[in-house]
Amino acid sequence: MPYIKIQTNAEVSNKQELLKKLSSAASGGIGKPETYIMTAFSSVEAMTFGGNSEPSVFIECKSIGLKEEQTAGLSALLCSFCEDELNVSKDRVYIEFSSAKGVMWGWDGRTF
Repeated sequence: MPYIKIQTNAEVSNKQELLKKLSSAASGGIGKPETYIMTAFSSVEAMTFGGNSEPSVFIECKSIGLKEEQTAGLSALLCSFCEDELNVSKDRVYIEFSSAKGVMWGWDGRTF
């Protein structure tokens, strides 16, 4: 049920490998089995942060029952991931966290 999407203007050569690493890292950070985690990547042609077009990242992190006390640790994890895997400085990463009720998340023909 966790969904993590990276949007960036940084150059990425092996997107599938990147998403597999993200899935594994997110599982530990969110505390949910990797079998439920969905990751996505979107290359953005044009993106600015702070008035310039240097590499930057926007991440959507959504999950059922995501707690406010988890977001600081997840922010550290995801920003470090972007720095290590994308060569994008932590201070050029924005993350949107959102929690959903189980009834608002569908899967396998039903909701959670």
